[in-house]
Amino acid sequence: MKYYFEGYEILTPFSITSNEPMFDADTINLKKQRASQNAQRWELSFNIATNDPTDILVNSLLNFDQSKTMIMPQLTSAVERLSLPASQLVSSTATSGASSVAVNAAGVNGILPKGYFIKFGNHSKIYLVTSDVDFSLSSTTVNVSIYPKLRQNVSSGTFMMINNSVTLTYFREINDLRGIRYDDGILASAGTINIVEAV
Repeated sequence: MKYYFEGYEILTPFSITSNEPMFDADTINLKKQRASQNAQRWELSFNIATNDPTDILVNSLLNFDQSKTMIMPQLTSAVERLSLPASQLVSSTATSGASSVAVNAAGVNGILPKGYFIKFGNHSKIYLVTSDVDFSLSSTTVNVSIYPKLRQNVSSGTFMMINNSVTLTYFREINDLRGIRYDDGILASAGTINIVEAV
């Protein structure tokens, strides 16, 4: 599947990283102690196909201070294993800090695979499914384990979104190239695009 950034096809090299600041300390007997600061965001880095330097230049300059959205790129292996037919409803309220969410499985068949990115209809945070979920194994509900932990409460009846409904709200990194680069009169690159999830 192809993914796009502001209308341009995303190319490799491509990376998705998790930025989760940690407290890290060594005790007097050199025991390691770590604790999450309970903040996390996804950061993406990639190249784009360059064929229209005018649009690339203008798009790199306008609205740089505003958040935008794009379809969240998925791991190919996870997309190939996804057989869940559509977005599903959350079956019971999950509170902020939960590491799993109960989702309706009545009359639903299919796999939501480990490594697939999802989001919930009431907020923009992107979550990663951390273990396979087989909806055909239950006639009522299934628990979807996620990373990071829920950032907001999710009420019963909220959609757990998949496919093209999983949109990433992002900012461009402030140090990204705001322009284009030519080599010997030929458009060479728009530079590496670095974006961070707007949390």
